[in-house]
This record gives sequence, structure tokens and C-alpha cells, in this order.
Amino acid sequence: MTRPSSRPDRDGASPSRSPVLPDTPIQPASEGSSEDGTVPPASPAPDTTRATGSVAGAVTPVSKPDRAQYLVCAFLALVGGGVIFDAARIGQAVSSADSLGPKPVPILLGLLLLAVAAFYAIDVARGGAGEPEAGEDVDLDTPIDWRTVLLLVGVFLTNAVLIEPLGWVISGTLLFWGAAFALGNRHHIRNLLLALGLSLLTFYTFAIGLGVNLPAGVLRGIL
Repeated sequence: MTRPSSRPDRDGASPSRSPVLPDTPIQPASEGSSEDGTVPPASPAPDTTRATGSVAGAVTPVSKPDRAQYLVCAFLALVGGGVIFDAARIGQAVSSADSLGPKPVPILLGLLLLAVAAFYAIDVARGGAGEPEAGEDVDLDTPIDWRTVLLLVGVFLTNAVLIEPLGWVISGTLLFWGAAFALGNRHHIRNLLLALGLSLLTFYTFAIGLGVNLPAGVLRGIL
């Protein structure tokens, strides 16, 4: 295989040969660098204090005290003072079974009320306030269920009328069963059995545990 001979130009000079470049791949420009190879300066970090609206270490402004809470403090102090004054007027009734008498307990309660009023006033003066209740999801636009309210009122009035002639066991059973019915429970047989068991339990708890005899009514001599 013969090489092609170079032909001279018209003026007799041999043509110039272009230099042979090596077969190297062209490296793409890295991200963040310009075409000439220089790296641009890094952009400053965003100012996070503007987004949050506060600077680290800034002092939180103290809220103003709720002056209405001082009325509660005054009420507690008034009750505590009244309890102590009333206890001081109790006569000396000391027996062998009770060597202290009736004065120390009400005086202690009055002093505790005064202490609570004082600490409460200090907390209010320092800006303390109760947190709003967020546990209850109450829809204020919902109308009152007057049917349920009237049923419950009727059940309690029926118990008040029937407790003497029929006795607590029967009237209490009607009370518990009627309250469950008014609140929307429609398991009548199960509710009736549970109401009867609860009435008997409370009847014997008061009679045996507390020594208070509830009206037996028509079941006198059976219970």
C-alpha cells in the first residue's frame, strides 16, 4: 500500500500538514463549573431566621397577667379565711378516743387554701395562664338533643316517685334501664339484667358496707 504523494502548490511550496490529535474523549464540564473550567463561588446559605421569624437566643416576650384570675385567688383566700375563722369558734371537745379535737383539720384545710391562693397569685403575676382545652371536639353549631334530655329527666323523676312504694331495687332497675334507653342503647334484655344486678349490688353495698338501709318497698322481707 503506497502513500499518496504530496503535491506541491502552484508556487512550488509543499502543503502544510495539520497536526494529528490523539483520540481522547472530550470531558463534559462538571456541574457547578463554567465552560472555561473555573468554579463559581458558592452561593450563601439561606437566611433561616426570616422564615422562622425568630433568632436563636432571642428572649420570648412575657405575656401580660390575666387580671381576672386575681378574682379566683381572692375567692380562695376568702374561703380559706372563713374556714379558719369558723374552726376557731369550735369549742374544745376532746375525748379519750380523739385527743386532737375537731379544730386541727379545718384549720389545716384553711391554711392550705390560703397557700394555694398565694401561689396562684404569684403564678398569675409572672404571666402564667391555663392552656386552652384541646381534647374535646365540640361542634357549637349542633342543636341540643331535647328528646334525650327530656327522657333522662323523666327517668330520674320516675325513680324519685317510685323509690318509696316499690323500693330501690325496682326503681333503681328502671332508672338504669331507662337511662341506657334514653342514651340510645337498644339491647333491652341485656340492659334489664345489668340494671337489676347493679341495683342489687348497690342495695347490699349500702346495707352491709355502709350500714345504710335503702328502701326495700314491696320486696321487704325478701331482700
